[in-house]
Amino acid sequence: MKRIVSAIEVARLANVSQSTVSRVFTPGASVSEKTRQRVLEVAEQLNYQPNALARSLITKRTNMIGLAMKDIQNPFYHEVLGIFTNKLKAKGYSVLFVYTENEEIQQEEINHFLEYNVEGIIITDAMLSSNIVTKLKNNHIPVTLFNRYDKNLECNSVSCDNINAANEIAKYVDHLYCEKIVFITGKINTSTSQERQEGFVNYFKNKGIPVEILEGDYTYERAFFLTKELIEKDYVPDVIFGANDITALGALDALKSKEIKVPEQTMVIGFDDIKMSSWPNYNLSTWVQPIEEMVDETIRLLERNQRETGHKTVKVQGKFIHRQTTK
Repeated sequence: MKRIVSAIEVARLANVSQSTVSRVFTPGASVSEKTRQRVLEVAEQLNYQPNALARSLITKRTNMIGLAMKDIQNPFYHEVLGIFTNKLKAKGYSVLFVYTENEEIQQEEINHFLEYNVEGIIITDAMLSSNIVTKLKNNHIPVTLFNRYDKNLECNSVSCDNINAANEIAKYVDHLYCEKIVFITGKINTSTSQERQEGFVNYFKNKGIPVEILEGDYTYERAFFLTKELIEKDYVPDVIFGANDITALGALDALKSKEIKVPEQTMVIGFDDIKMSSWPNYNLSTWVQPIEEMVDETIRLLERNQRETGHKTVKVQGKFIHRQTTK
């Protein structure tokens, strides 16, 4: 059986107090660099590992953040999860990840966060009821929505300025004198899809230019099917704007399968700038979401709400990147 080394043993050998050992292993705690190095050397020598549970009982803090995510197959959220984990770890937090299979996060999944007494919760693409938000608020656990916004929920939110971004994409398309314009939506009950549709479609509506709206669901398969069906009806659009990159890539591959030249016959534009978008066989023109900035803002709001009350909505900007799927 492996012998567990205690903090008392480390303190004795390093000739410091047990509380000093605790401070060395507590992110942000005050301790001199000379003392820190001496304690760390002894800890390595003894193969000491701090007990997070014991420390939480003393400090009354778990340094744990809950993160709920649904669409883990989407490369965008896979990248987001990695960035959150690394940035939170650098700040001394651990991540308690919950994968939810339902559109709306369930009470039992929230109970999982409550059981571990997390200090904050980040919700990415799962829906959240106002009742659950209220329950978390009563338990003094701040909630931040990432990459979406819900005006009916009293919690923080951080997202890209989707309306402005889609409006800028529409201006770009308009300047290329496109007439047959298609927008493939994401999941219609999500704020990201609704806002991107609003910004894009309303621009052309104000100019009296119709936009063909196809109901997608943020998946490659659905976008491929819708685009293929469109071409088989002898409708070749001048441009297809997908509500996310995966949608745009599905449309792009469908066009290629029907031997439609891109961008000569049909241009394709996405949203997110996932890594696949820059692959040579795609080279997708897209709107870049500033993920690093969005993650930083989310963590900042969580830490702010550990000290203050109230909620805040943050909209960050992005930029359009031109590649080979647009003229």
